[in-house]
Amino acid sequence: MRNAAKQLNFTPNRAARTLRRQSSEVIALVIPDIENPYFTEMARGVEDVASEAGYSVVLCNSDAQIDKESTYLRIAMAENMSGVILAAASDHTSLDAILATGRPIVAVDRSTGYDIDGVVMANRDAGRQATAHMLRTHRRVAYIGGPEHIETSADRAEGWRLAHRDAGIAAPEDLLRFSSFRVDGGRAVMEELLALPEPPDAVVAGNNLIGVGAIQVLTEHDLTPPRIGVAVVGSLPFTTLSPSAVTVVRLPARHMGVTAARMLLERIRGDEQPARTVVLRNDLQAATR
Repeated sequence: MRNAAKQLNFTPNRAARTLRRQSSEVIALVIPDIENPYFTEMARGVEDVASEAGYSVVLCNSDAQIDKESTYLRIAMAENMSGVILAAASDHTSLDAILATGRPIVAVDRSTGYDIDGVVMANRDAGRQATAHMLRTHRRVAYIGGPEHIETSADRAEGWRLAHRDAGIAAPEDLLRFSSFRVDGGRAVMEELLALPEPPDAVVAGNNLIGVGAIQVLTEHDLTPPRIGVAVVGSLPFTTLSPSAVTVVRLPARHMGVTAARMLLERIRGDEQPARTVVLRNDLQAATR
């Protein structure tokens, strides 16, 4: 039979296989910002593993909007996709409908409140590491995070507080700011911080794009490091500064995608062990003076 199929250049009919198995060899990856290189790197990890296993990946950009996210989840059900990897748009994400179908879901980057598999970064530790390093040589260290209600942002801000506590310093709450996870968010808050009667002498950016925005403003004010110290949680996608000028807590985004895809494939194949969460370690690369 196999020899005959080879001689005839037989290609399996995916539509027929979907009908037989009640699911397609397709998985959905739903992320909040396709323009953020962090999520692009994660997507590459997912695609590498899925492709090797014979699955295709549909990339869905929710723009951190619940309505768009819900639409993509409905499409995943309607198209009989085998499973979903999801970076939730907010803490109000609803997975009730898709979980009722029995499809596996793996949460990435942030939790969902549901009893499902997940892969997250050590976010509190990342904020703590970045801030602790700044506090060794600076007195007033600010934190710029994304939306306060997003778990990753809140946890990294908590790390900022813990680093101050560890150093025996009262955390200056006037230097704790939240905005968007985008470049314009970093720019706006950095301008606000510089306008304070007593501005910070260092800043921790809660993600890569916030870091880019903050550095742009510091450059425009001729305050680039070491004049004002900068630490960034996540690899900087682009900057005119020397890489050695900025402290970076690197996040293994590609490894997160690889891990999530492997977990999802295990569920698709029938793994019934209790839900588990994998926490990935960070890597601090300190600026050199």
